[in-house]
Amino acid sequence: MIERITDQLAILGHSQRITVFRMLMRRFPDTVPAGELASELDIKPSTMSNYLNALQRSGLVTQQRSGTSLLYSIDMKKVQGMLDFLIVDCCRGRPDLCMPSTKGKGEMTDRKFNVLFLCVGNSARSIFAESLLRQMGGDRFTVYSAGTQPASELNPFAVQVLHDKGHDTSVLRSKHMSEFATAEAPQMDFVFTVCNRAANEECPAWEGQPISGHWGMEDPVKATGTDAEKSLAFQTAYGALKHRIEAFTSLPVESLDRIALQTAVDEIGRSPVGD
Repeated sequence: MIERITDQLAILGHSQRITVFRMLMRRFPDTVPAGELASELDIKPSTMSNYLNALQRSGLVTQQRSGTSLLYSIDMKKVQGMLDFLIVDCCRGRPDLCMPSTKGKGEMTDRKFNVLFLCVGNSARSIFAESLLRQMGGDRFTVYSAGTQPASELNPFAVQVLHDKGHDTSVLRSKHMSEFATAEAPQMDFVFTVCNRAANEECPAWEGQPISGHWGMEDPVKATGTDAEKSLAFQTAYGALKHRIEAFTSLPVESLDRIALQTAVDEIGRSPVGD
């Protein structure tokens, strides 16, 4: 046990290997192509291959093949085993000595929860998610969305879909995520990324350690063809997010503890994105 944990920690002790590990953690439960990891982190493919092989040997990362591509993902049970060893054994069962303070964060309380949806442009998918949760969540949630790009605008196809579905589009605007990283910003209980690029980018640390999830899906803005074909891509994205928002709103967030909520959020991220 000690030898395995020592090996895992030694592998994570390398500055670029832990960067790859962090990327895969942000993308969990997705499987990510090695080429995408190399491109996003600006690491040579051959070097990335060496890093991924080391992480795979440690047991913290798994590999599977899809056609000619090698896909990688976090083995969360192995990661949890490593952390359990550190907290239970090394801290002698005193997690209060080793873990960041979670005072008041053990269980959600009976109050309104702040939810932020992040994407790159804040023009379609995150706007869909914001509108859907605002409509379906009733008085349980205060919902926001933002993008990682410094400037963007609402996509007209997305606005039309929301209008056709009966959403109030007058309250929507495209925003940069820096609006929610100030001392005056509301403290988030949940932060979700709804596109792969936003999950790949470095995002600010959110005060209060919100529960986070990655619900990545195809970008309808990139759809080509006729206006009817483009509109269909936006309808599909809307339907996929509606499925996940329905699953989220069905969770008893007021009574589940953080671990159970995080597990449930991750499970929603694994669900198919077809409408």
